[in-house]
Amino acid sequence: MNATGFPENSGQAAPPPLWLLAELTYRCPLHCVFCYNPLNYAENKKELSTAQWIDVMRQARKLGAAQLGFSGGEPLLRDDLEDLIEEGRKLGYYTNLITSGIGLTETRIARMRQLGLDHIQLSFQDSTREMNDFLSSTKTFDLKSRVAKLIKAYDYPMVLNVVLHRYNLDHVARIIDMALEMGVEYLELANTQYYGWGLVNRAHLLPTREQVEKAEAIVNDYRARIGNRVKILFVVPDYFEERPKACMNGWGSVFLAVGADGTALPCHAARSLPGMDFPNVTQYSLNDIWQHSDAFNRYRGDDWMQEPCRSCDERKKDFGGCRCQAYALTGDAAGADPVCSKSPHHDEVKKIVLHARSRDDAASTEEPVLFRTDANSRLFFENKS
Repeated sequence: MNATGFPENSGQAAPPPLWLLAELTYRCPLHCVFCYNPLNYAENKKELSTAQWIDVMRQARKLGAAQLGFSGGEPLLRDDLEDLIEEGRKLGYYTNLITSGIGLTETRIARMRQLGLDHIQLSFQDSTREMNDFLSSTKTFDLKSRVAKLIKAYDYPMVLNVVLHRYNLDHVARIIDMALEMGVEYLELANTQYYGWGLVNRAHLLPTREQVEKAEAIVNDYRARIGNRVKILFVVPDYFEERPKACMNGWGSVFLAVGADGTALPCHAARSLPGMDFPNVTQYSLNDIWQHSDAFNRYRGDDWMQEPCRSCDERKKDFGGCRCQAYALTGDAAGADPVCSKSPHHDEVKKIVLHARSRDDAASTEEPVLFRTDANSRLFFENKS
């Protein structure tokens, strides 16, 4: 053990994080079926205070972080959000509010503009009121539409995020048309990644390969027709790839998340990994966490890799893929991401995709859709205890 309280780390100092994600709260008015928040979030209602968040922001900036994202849950539920935006501006961050829009009034957005918030990313669940409200188990489509107009009125770059899956993938054309009508500059069509609530609901959410290919063709057609009028990012679901994505650009490489309770994480879903002791910012400095903690060093670099990753020419490109996905699909967080065709478990992924194709209707699955609610969170925790 060294003076930090962590085991000695003989490796070279890690490059600084570039991106700090402040998950200010796990409270949220929406109940999305693909939420990446911890399944057992309701068991921990602790939240860092304003002063503690400001201290985290200062430490991360001193480390070298340049971008700061305010997320949740719904960050607008924090009454001190404007105070944190103001501090972020003073510290020199590029600040980004990642929001459902619920709670963003004209008074608040005007204040945020004055305080220097740089960027707002607004989420929709679908282009139709019915599906948007079903997927979030709320009646929020009209409210979100009003918020979109507010964002444009206050001259923010309009960034719209829609998570795609079996229920809305066939609506891609209508989603793009909605974005065009709103005057969106950036449209992120991010297919569901299957961890957290998305993994629990995978049987309902996983699309067929035909759906994915058709949606991608529609996106490419729109890109050709509209040019740079809207920049469209379409992220293919990992399960349909032959090579894994470079998750977080490598574990402990550029991304640092701090949960509502102060838990420091190398990625959003890292709490799903067993046997990991994730340090808390109320106990350790961010520098010690980033440089010396086992949690941030365990999968950093490539010394930890097993075959086929260890000898793969692409290991510096994809970093072995996603650790959370490897664990979810194989039970081994250190194994090759099974979406990779070189993984000995790749056939399991192919079977999952084929099963999705064989189902006539997602509603035919035996298990019901599990909406993100406090009650379901506690139920899941009890069932796992």
